[in-house]
Amino acid sequence: MSKITNRELEALTAADDGRILREDGGVVGRVRAGTRGVTVSFRYEYKLAGSKRDYALGSWPKKSLANIRAERDRVRVIAADGIDPTAAKKAARIEKQKAVATTLAEAERDRVQMLTVQDLFDLWIVEGLNRKDGNKEVARMFKRDILPDIGTTPLLGLTESALRAVLRSAINAGTVSKAAHMLLGVKQMLAWAEKRQPWRGLLIDGNPADLISEDSILPPEHEEERTRVLSPDEIRELHEIFTNMTASYEAASSGTKYQHERPLKKESQLAVWISLGTLCRIGELLMAQWEHVDLDAGTWFIPKENVKGRRGKKQDHHVRLSPFVLHQFQALHVLTGETPWCFPARNVAETHVNVSAVSKQIGDRQERFMKRKPLKRRKHDNTLVLAGGKKGNWTPHDLRRTGATMMQQLGVLPDIIDRCQNHVMAGSKVRRHYLHHDYAREKAEAWERLGQRLLEILTTKQPRTRS
Repeated sequence: MSKITNRELEALTAADDGRILREDGGVVGRVRAGTRGVTVSFRYEYKLAGSKRDYALGSWPKKSLANIRAERDRVRVIAADGIDPTAAKKAARIEKQKAVATTLAEAERDRVQMLTVQDLFDLWIVEGLNRKDGNKEVARMFKRDILPDIGTTPLLGLTESALRAVLRSAINAGTVSKAAHMLLGVKQMLAWAEKRQPWRGLLIDGNPADLISEDSILPPEHEEERTRVLSPDEIRELHEIFTNMTASYEAASSGTKYQHERPLKKESQLAVWISLGTLCRIGELLMAQWEHVDLDAGTWFIPKENVKGRRGKKQDHHVRLSPFVLHQFQALHVLTGETPWCFPARNVAETHVNVSAVSKQIGDRQERFMKRKPLKRRKHDNTLVLAGGKKGNWTPHDLRRTGATMMQQLGVLPDIIDRCQNHVMAGSKVRRHYLHHDYAREKAEAWERLGQRLLEILTTKQPRTRS
């Protein structure tokens, strides 16, 4: 049987379609004529375990005749060893796929090993939290105080000492409470990661935040809870500061106003008295809308969406306005009544002022107690320091505590004070299910007594003692 030659193949025409070509060594070709011309599909015919088999060698002219014979020679050796060349080819393909899969798995393993604290945060802030503010405050804290130091650290290499260094920086800057919040945020994020892959595998040696307790980072002299309560003299002093600074500034001619201390915004002054007279949280007040304030009926409704607390533990709040507080709301209505918001944002008419605005304004005017550098483009002085600073700084939240303490001094029952503060009352679910008296009358009386006491303080001059 003669060998197939290239000249023979090149001489083939469409008329040869279906023709079978053979040569010694088991090479068999079948001629095919199509739109792309004449091709010859070659196969190798052999016997394995007494059975006739064939193996595809390729197609001419895509594959040269020499390469087709070389492939036949390679397959013939495999078959001579009693191995099925087709099965061997499949096995080789599988091994190749395994090698690719192994390479990809190793690459993925390397990628996961290098996942950073920033990578974890980016996922956790979206999927692990669902705060009322859209997680903005937590995100701001991480981006400002935590991620600049450890964001690029691979989670696998995050250590207790690295976390302590971040917290120590905040404590050394005088922001002890912030450090406690930072620790809580990191603990929450890493606890979330421990339950989910691939993060769980990166914490195989343990969660470094679990090794840090709040007590171990806070200075011994740090007070866990503020106990600051403004005295009647301080309340009177604050009122005089507001009155005198406002009068002095407004009386100054336009060219000399810069020589006078700019007073706290009138809206912020009114927020102070409303907060003190209602025991409300300053944030709840700054989110208030005029549609929820009835000046004729003397009521203010605080929807639970504006109330601070855990989801499912918040409740609407109805405040009865004492004459003292009603007067503050009436004065506020003159300033902002044409907007939907009691405290509208300056440049964004569609929303309220930032809920931290009043706290920042009051803090900036007690500069002596700051343990940070003054911020640019912000007013900084000591015009709101009370009692000569002997009792420390005061905050809007201290007003809530002050009002509650004053109610207690006036003989209001603690249970009613709690309800005036909109605390979720403790007790069995059965009691909460069946006992639905709202204590509206008792709360109204408490707010009334507090308002009368505040009026008394602000309208009675403290007699001077002889030295």
